[in-house]
Amino acid sequence: MSRPLQTHATFSHMRDGTPDDWSAIAREFVPYARQLPDRLLDHLNLLKGDCGGFPIDRLSHCLQTATLAHQDGRDEEYVVCALLHDIGDTLGSYNHADIAAAILKPFVSAENHWMVAHHGIFQGYYFFHHLGMDRDLREQFRPQAELYRHTAEFCERYDAAAFDPHRETLPLDFFEPMLRRVVAVPRQSLYAKVVAGQESVPES
Repeated sequence: MSRPLQTHATFSHMRDGTPDDWSAIAREFVPYARQLPDRLLDHLNLLKGDCGGFPIDRLSHCLQTATLAHQDGRDEEYVVCALLHDIGDTLGSYNHADIAAAILKPFVSAENHWMVAHHGIFQGYYFFHHLGMDRDLREQFRPQAELYRHTAEFCERYDAAAFDPHRETLPLDFFEPMLRRVVAVPRQSLYAKVVAGQESVPES
């Protein structure tokens, strides 16, 4: 007769953890990780109604950026990057791009990750000079020609252009299936092996 699976770790310091403790934690990790799309959708909705002085609210800006990218024929990964590029606004008032990039890093290409991580600096080309800042901060990245082009294009065609209250903007539920597909399985993560191992264990 097999003993029941341990449901919670018993340690109070990680150094005392046992294989059973960590098996219990790993079993909980995968279902929780699967809920990431739901948490992202909830967090995007926190941007609704918050204009911050802009012509449209932050959620509408994210949706409009994604709409422009989608209508321009960009692939799903790129469109999801466009959708989530400002998701860090609520918690990262001084580094919102870093937060979006950290969320997306396990799931997207190095090129798209770099684009999201640096879009704040590149977007500054359009307004930094109005705030007494250097609009050409992005020039430090000019030697990284392909990444520079990729990110400058994102800002010019989609991010900087997505503040029009009269432009067609697709709703969040249009992008939800794309979001779920893109963040379904990490490409690179410290925990990718854990996910793979738990996915292969049949549910009892």
